[in-house]
Formats: sequence, C-alpha cells, structure tokens
Amino acid sequence: MNIKKSGEGPDSDILYISFNQDTTGLAIGTKRGYKLYEIKSVDKFEEIYSHDAENVCIVQRLFSSSLVAYVSQTSPRRLKVCHFQKRTEICNYSYSNTVLAVKLNRSVLIVCLEESLYIHNIRDMSVIHTIKETPSNPQGLCALTTGNDASLLAYPGSDANGLVQIFDCKNLRNLSTITAHDNPLAALAFDQNGQKLATASEKGTVIRVYAVANGQRLFEFRRGVKRCVAISSLSFSVDSLHLAVSSNTETVHIFKLEGTQPAEVESAGLFSYFNSALKVAASYLPYNASDVLNQDRAFATVHLPSSGLKTLCGIRAMNDSPRVLVVAQDGFIYIYTLDPTEGGECVLYRQHNLADEGGSSQPSAAKPTQSSSANPRSSPIKSDDGGPDLRLDDENEFPAMSKTDI
Repeated sequence: MNIKKSGEGPDSDILYISFNQDTTGLAIGTKRGYKLYEIKSVDKFEEIYSHDAENVCIVQRLFSSSLVAYVSQTSPRRLKVCHFQKRTEICNYSYSNTVLAVKLNRSVLIVCLEESLYIHNIRDMSVIHTIKETPSNPQGLCALTTGNDASLLAYPGSDANGLVQIFDCKNLRNLSTITAHDNPLAALAFDQNGQKLATASEKGTVIRVYAVANGQRLFEFRRGVKRCVAISSLSFSVDSLHLAVSSNTETVHIFKLEGTQPAEVESAGLFSYFNSALKVAASYLPYNASDVLNQDRAFATVHLPSSGLKTLCGIRAMNDSPRVLVVAQDGFIYIYTLDPTEGGECVLYRQHNLADEGGSSQPSAAKPTQSSSANPRSSPIKSDDGGPDLRLDDENEFPAMSKTDI
C-alpha cells in the first residue's frame, strides 16, 4: 500500500507514504529523508526513526523488522537496503532505469521498472529472477502477497486494457492472467492470504475482486459515477471481509465481501425479491447493461475534510474495534471507527498531523539497541504480527555488499 505525491497539491515536503504489510507502521519519504512511525493504538502514534537524505521518493519497511528499502530522486536508479536499528547499509543496487516501485514480503523483494521487474531473495538480496519486456508500466503498478503461504506478484499484462498477470515468485513461473477491466489498470491489491485480488481501472468507477486460484470474478462494486476519479489505493481487512478504496475525492468506500444466498433473498421481503428479479433479468441484457444492474454499492463510507488529495487507506483492528486508517498527501492521518455489522457512515475517532508528531518522538527509539549479554547479530528480530522471527542482521544471511549494477 503506497502513494506518491506528484508535483501538484498542497505545500508539503512529503514525497511518498506507505503502510507496512500489516498496517502497524507507516513510512514517510520527504525532501529531507525518511521517517518511520509505529501505530500501536488509536492514541499512540510514534515516530521511531528518521534518516537524513535528499528527496526520498520510495521507502518500504518489512513488517515491524529493522529492514528498510528506499530510493532517492537524486539517484532514482539506485535502491538502498538498510538495517535502521544499527544504522548500517546492507546493500545497494543500481538498475538500468528509474525504480518506480518496491515491494517486500518475508521471501522476496520486488523492484519494478517501467518495462521489467526484478525479484530478489530477501535473505541475501541476490537476484533470483527477472521479468523482462513487460508492457509499459510508467506508474510502477504491482502488488505482492504478504502472507507466509504464497509469494505471488501481480502486475499489468497490457498497457491497452486491464489485463493482470500473476507470477509465482516461489516457483518462478507465470501462474495465470485475468482480464479484469476494459481500461488500463490503476490499482491492484491482494488479500493477506493471496486468495483474492482486487482491481480498479483508470476509469475509477468499478472495483472488482477475483479468485486468484481460477480467475473467477467474485464481487463487483460501484464506487460511484463521478468522472475523472483516480483510485489511489485498495486495501483488504485481515479477515478479507472488507475492502477499502480511496481516491482523489473526499470519500473512502468500504465494501463488504459477502455473498448472498438465494434462500436469504427469498426470505428478506418484497424489496429483496424485486432486487433478485432484476439480477436474473440482467443475465439476458447486453454485457454493459448487465454489469450496471449487478453491481453492489458501498457498505460503509468515510468522508474526509477535503478532496483533491491523493490518499492511502488501510483496515485493521485497534483497541478491539475495526478501524479505517486514511493518510492524505498533506500529512494528516485519520482514524475512523467502522461498524462491521451495520456499516454506514464511519465516525472520526482521532487524527494526527505528521508534521507535529515528529516533535513528540522518543529519541531513544531511533538508537541502535545494544546488549552486553549477547551478540546482537545472533539475536533474531521479533516480528510483531506473529510471523517467524527474522535474522535480518546476521552477516551469514545479509552479507555486506558493495554497489551492484543490474
């Protein structure tokens, strides 16, 4: 989940925003470096580290570990991978073209260029595969699964329509293609288990969810009919029951991913019976008209204070309640309460200004930890999301490397 800030917009030095893989952390790239935040609760939003550099346009953190990958506008072809707790650089790679996106999970690190994708082994940063001559992808659009069971990569299979190519990064083979939209793709997102894929096109009105295993369309939602809408992010909840969609409008839509059984429709009353009859009739209509009748509306909505800003959204449980997190390119993060049963209008619970939060950070959190009783390099980094421990500072797994050209 990430968002770049283009030249237009508010007067802010923020160039890039990304949640980590489980939405427990936030990374901000700015004209002066990058900052890492932890989102522990609705009231506890802390800056834990900052690094001085020029114009950081991409920054990604691996879950709650100390591994950070970033790219600067001053060296747009070079990726740096660092251990921020020890303030050491693990390696840096130079590519043949500008790095447009970086994705990480516990198995691989993906580097996306306009017409190629590089797959690195996360344990030693070696290049294990290169996908060459991909269709032109100037936005660096791609998605990577974050769970432990699969390591799947999705990227545009065409620059003329919404074809999605899915690649298996573990077995290094093409898995499938999905014809998702008539128009070129604007956003992609896997659910946590890599079983569902959400897609949106440049048209921005229809959101679709597909089964990764067989490419079957599971859900189709209508975000709205407003034209010139740019979808900026898609995000599943951990249980894959909700999908949040943000754009450059003031509204964030949350859709519920639940199927309606025929028995439930029949027992729900006259209105539901009429709605069911419409959907049956839709099967006899031309394709476009059928699609309009079969699309479902938003289960819940978030209304932001302003429109016209690029936004990044996420859904996670906080303080025993589901929350919708929205970060805007002007540096504000909003936390809303989501009613998982009734939906409706989400209530703003708390907001934070990233420009102000830096002053309340704890300096000790940004310093490398030291231990007199054990060698730090032999101590695994604990993962806060219940996943396996990561020995990201072990020289045997992450040897020091000089600059490598690709």
